Amino acid sequence: MKVHSLHVYPVKSLAGIEVSCFEMDDFGPKGDRRWMIVDEERRFVTQRELPVLARVTASLSAEGVSIRIPGEGDFTLQQTGQELRVLVWRDWVKALEGESFASEALSRFCGKTLRLVYMPDSSFRRVDAGHVSEYRRVGFADGFPFLITNLASLDELNGRLDAPVDMRRFRPNIVIEGPAPWQEDHWRKISVGEQRFSIVKPSSRCVLTTVDPDTGLKDPGLQPLRALSGYRRTPDGVIFGQNAIHESPGVIHVDDSVTVIESE
Repeated sequence: MKVHSLHVYPVKSLAGIEVSCFEMDDFGPKGDRRWMIVDEERRFVTQRELPVLARVTASLSAEGVSIRIPGEGDFTLQQTGQELRVLVWRDWVKALEGESFASEALSRFCGKTLRLVYMPDSSFRRVDAGHVSEYRRVGFADGFPFLITNLASLDELNGRLDAPVDMRRFRPNIVIEGPAPWQEDHWRKISVGEQRFSIVKPSSRCVLTTVDPDTGLKDPGLQPLRALSGYRRTPDGVIFGQNAIHESPGVIHVDDSVTVIESE
């Protein structure tokens, strides 16, 4: 088994970036989902409500995170010193407001008043305590710093669909090739290269998986979520992929070997 691909998401719910390696810090993949979009009530906004966000791309450079908004141009994201508290799921978190230029352009593109906000190092949001007893932090990701998926599971799902989908629908950080379909359901601890991960919770999927990452349009037949619902429904929800936490900072690479240390 080995790493097939690696992905980071500098801005929550914007298009991700495929990378050849990434460094891991206290938050998870370095820079992953440290930026987020909020509405006028300071509540987080994602492709669930605004699927057109899939068309806004992000890039990384020495200057930091830049986004490209169709019809508006490119913007390098900069945080101000203005603090505000923002809501992501049930967590109110201290954030810094971004410079207004990108927020105003994003608002015009989406037809709704939006703001980009940044989570500084001084902010602490705890990983879901219901599944991780350690006092671990996470950025603006839904609940955990890593999502791990299996390429063979996607292939098995695509065999049930009239129109195949690619892995971008599921927004993973680490895609693994080699194991049989759904084998990841049974993993509890794995190593990726020299780094160790604990598998802490199956990933429950939502309508975001129905958004075409190229067009920003929802599938009228609600695929692939409808197909998954037919055979992947559990007490944790409709499952694709596994949430994980890392044991220590480090670096992982595409083609790193993957070993199951503990399984149920």
